[in-house]
Amino acid sequence: MICLIKSYCAKINLMSIISDDNNFQKIESGKKNPIIKPDFEEGDKTFENNIRPKNFDTYIGQSALKSTLKITIEAAKKRAKILDHLLFYGPPGLGKTTLAGVIANEMNVSIKITSAPALERPRDIIGILMSLEEGQILFIDEIHRLNKVAEEILYPAMEDFYLDMTTGKSQTVKTLRIPLPKFTLIGATTKAGELSGPLRDRFGIIHRLQFYTEEELSQVIKRTANILEIEIDNEGACAIAKRSRGTPRIANRLVKRVSDYAIVKYDGRITKDVADKSLDILEIDEFGLDTTDRNLLKLIIEKYDGGPVGIETIAAAIGEDSRTIEDVCEPYLLQCGLLQRTPRGRKVSPQTYKHLGYNVKNLTEQKSLF
Repeated sequence: MICLIKSYCAKINLMSIISDDNNFQKIESGKKNPIIKPDFEEGDKTFENNIRPKNFDTYIGQSALKSTLKITIEAAKKRAKILDHLLFYGPPGLGKTTLAGVIANEMNVSIKITSAPALERPRDIIGILMSLEEGQILFIDEIHRLNKVAEEILYPAMEDFYLDMTTGKSQTVKTLRIPLPKFTLIGATTKAGELSGPLRDRFGIIHRLQFYTEEELSQVIKRTANILEIEIDNEGACAIAKRSRGTPRIANRLVKRVSDYAIVKYDGRITKDVADKSLDILEIDEFGLDTTDRNLLKLIIEKYDGGPVGIETIAAAIGEDSRTIEDVCEPYLLQCGLLQRTPRGRKVSPQTYKHLGYNVKNLTEQKSLF
């Protein structure tokens, strides 16, 4: 199919855009847009690929989403049709990329993975679309960062499975429609609001991934520990889960850090006591807050009487970029009720005073004097 399109494009002088052998080799070799199969190679022992679930039975959490996807996949198989395009959004680390691999495995198709920042030029997105096979899944991470040209190329590809292109100059300009194999696009984003309306409307299935509960994270931690051959008990897993901010990626990272501590200081077995001591050394408290989170909350309490205060003021005061605060710190602080957004700025809740050891009564009386 690709060879036929290449020869066709040669006749209309489009080889300079899409058929340069070097460009196709770059795409295939993974230098810019890596191709990752859902079944990872047997010799691949990297941490992330080792612990990724391969099917819905081993994928923990997101119960409502899993139920919906199972029905959708089963229906697509019975119709012998491809899946509708899917969009997953939510905070980072909740398993959007992993879920795309699981869907590919359940559909028994391969998956091609890339990210929006890698698709800088029109020929990047054109090349990757033309290299797709029938029924294949294309996963684009951080899809909200697609540039306008690449996004407009995707519109007819997603809707009609055609590639609209032009050739010639001035009065000899011609519009061509090149057919594409039918494929499924899975987009992932942490900022669904930054997607343009036309792109968002072309996804047939849109789901938000939720933060994990402590029970779900405990299961994730025990599964990861089992794969990495780390001995851990139920209480140790719960202790790590409480400080994982509801995020599997953080939980998996903490398992390795706690395991290092257990090997050096103890017998290698992770218990509640070992987990608590090692996480205290890492300065991660029982709410999962790190030093930056606590500095942010203390600043609002001590310098601005609990708020409200603007995000730019907070960023300048603690020496962090405002986007880092909005993307990394705020989602979890808002989720657990320690931080509040108001029209006038950010403010802390009474729960924050208690957690950080401040006396709410004394501070309230102090504010009333002014």
